[in-house]
Amino acid sequence: MSLTSKARSVLVFAKAPRPGHAKTRLIPALGAEGAAALQARLIKHTLNTVRQAGFRAIELHGAPADDDFLRFCAERYGADLVTQSDGDLGARMCAALTAALQHSRAVLLVGSDCPALTAQHLREAMHALESDCEAAFAPTEDGGYALIGLTRCDPRLFEAIAWGTSNVMSETRVRLRALEWRWSELDLLWDVDTPADYERLAAEPAMQRLKG
Repeated sequence: MSLTSKARSVLVFAKAPRPGHAKTRLIPALGAEGAAALQARLIKHTLNTVRQAGFRAIELHGAPADDDFLRFCAERYGADLVTQSDGDLGARMCAALTAALQHSRAVLLVGSDCPALTAQHLREAMHALESDCEAAFAPTEDGGYALIGLTRCDPRLFEAIAWGTSNVMSETRVRLRALEWRWSELDLLWDVDTPADYERLAAEPAMQRLKG
């Protein structure tokens, strides 16, 4: 049975673009204000991509959610603004996905660091979940993933993962095999975290508006 549009949810995890707290690894290259401004553009870009993909059930999970810019984005893009739960990234993602799956048969969760993620990627991930996969991922060049999609959630996918390291996706595959789940992987993508990533972003003609 195919999923209806109301049964599809997309969760966007985003750190509030506050100078000195957002995109800290880019501060040496862009300054605190410049790094925060880039974060703001990336958040808007991500939410716009979700809208372009045709999704309407959108949750913006802010860190913190009590932020004027995130409130503006939630209103502009028709998203529900939600506070991220406590714990490490894995605990927060697990809590958000578990809650969303109470009212959606399939859920995608993305960050705001991957401008290479397109509307087509989102649609492909959801199609995999509509077919016969319990999970879908968009792996990234640094060994992590920019998107996770689930039709059910198991804490073992998230526990004791060294987040931010090059082993995240490979360890996740080990967990998926242990669970005997079927999963789909999209094209390998890249995040914007370091000055080298920013140079790559600035060199992409399709992403000039994110350069600032």
